[in-house]
Amino acid sequence: MARNRTYDEIAVGDSAAIDRELTANDLYVFAHASGNLNPLHIPDIDWTGDGVIDEPVAPAMWIGSLISAVLGTVLPGPGTIYRSQSFDFIDRARIGDRLTVTVTVTAKEPDDRVRLATMVCRDDGSPITRGEAVVTAPRETIVFDPADLPGILIRRHQHFDRLIARAAALPALPTAVVAPDDPHSLGGTMLSAREGLIVPILIGARNRIEAAAAEIGADLGGLEIINVEPETEAASRAIMMVNEGRARAVMKGHLHTEDLLRHVVKRDGGLRTRRRISHCFVLDVPGRPTPVIISDAAINIAPDLAAKVDIVQNAIDIGHAIGITSPKVGILSAIETVNPSIPSTIDAAVLSKMAERGQIKGGIVDGPLAMDNAIDVQAARAKGIVSTVAGRAEILIVPNLEAGNMLAKELTFLAHAEAAGIVVGARVPVMLTSRADDDRARLASCALALLYDHWQKAGTVLNPDLEAPSNGAAP
Repeated sequence: MARNRTYDEIAVGDSAAIDRELTANDLYVFAHASGNLNPLHIPDIDWTGDGVIDEPVAPAMWIGSLISAVLGTVLPGPGTIYRSQSFDFIDRARIGDRLTVTVTVTAKEPDDRVRLATMVCRDDGSPITRGEAVVTAPRETIVFDPADLPGILIRRHQHFDRLIARAAALPALPTAVVAPDDPHSLGGTMLSAREGLIVPILIGARNRIEAAAAEIGADLGGLEIINVEPETEAASRAIMMVNEGRARAVMKGHLHTEDLLRHVVKRDGGLRTRRRISHCFVLDVPGRPTPVIISDAAINIAPDLAAKVDIVQNAIDIGHAIGITSPKVGILSAIETVNPSIPSTIDAAVLSKMAERGQIKGGIVDGPLAMDNAIDVQAARAKGIVSTVAGRAEILIVPNLEAGNMLAKELTFLAHAEAAGIVVGARVPVMLTSRADDDRARLASCALALLYDHWQKAGTVLNPDLEAPSNGAAP
């Protein structure tokens, strides 16, 4: 609850401050709300025309609005009316800057007017703007619950758009598609083929595949169809094609996951490597600066510590493949402290230490972390967590399959994330989508598989522009 300070309660020297981190979403919202479409202030735009995405700066009046937020919610608070405001802009704020906004009462004047010095600084103390505000302070006490304000939903999936465009620059991936005999699985396959991501080899019951094609109006001309029943035999044939060198990826169609994976993991003729296989959800969550990777939510039900080592390494590899050069990995539990009564906290601490000692490579690993302080800087700061990962995790390692599956689906259906799925740790990428996934999810999964295949072979990524903006010091 927010309570104001009336004119009579205010004294010269009173001060109030709020902290705020500038995000890409702030810039999008301000552009829409204000109508200021100056490309200098909008992320992901090449406004200089040199072919490079330019780093945006915050509009000056967005900075000014932060001062209004302190005056209107803290000091004096609800009921305050602006009379005048001056600004002296010293620097510009950029995405990831953590700002401290301070107002200090310098004078009380007739007619309930209050004069305040205003200042916005980065957390290192360097000033962005300073000035002076004059307001009419409220005479009556007002209590207001900010939670009553309706939220704003911004649905943007620019990360997947970028991944798909990047993958399309690579040669298409010969892919064995198992049982694509329903509209969703065949539709996603055909879309991915049209976008140049895969060269599909359709393996399953020809009559059902052709019936699905007729239902969605797809032309199967020119595609190889291998007529195999039942579905488990189709899965076996797909793995055989990989071993023969005819396919470099496998894509799940309209069959149960276990019917495919039993052939992937079999000792003789499967696709096993020395590393344990695991599943990675890659989610494009609106408002997040990079995709979010969740593992494992589909294969390893209750992984022990040894399995989690491979799960973490597999997820880091996926992060590299999509262009995150040093992924920040949060090992999740219910709490952020080690508690012997909660085994996942012990595993998290051990995994963090193993990463420090080089037993897990290529990422920054920290845990245990609770979900809030893994993804929100303010939550991490409030709990006194000093970490380069806390609040900025790009990879979330869950304690078990149930937690991961629920988390991924909550982000998909409540936060409106788009999801792609891939199995790693096998000799080739395996696209493991839900039978209910739409064409877009399958397209994104194909892009992910193609980028991962390229990274495995070349050890490099194409135009690695997904690295999260620098967020400064640890919270």
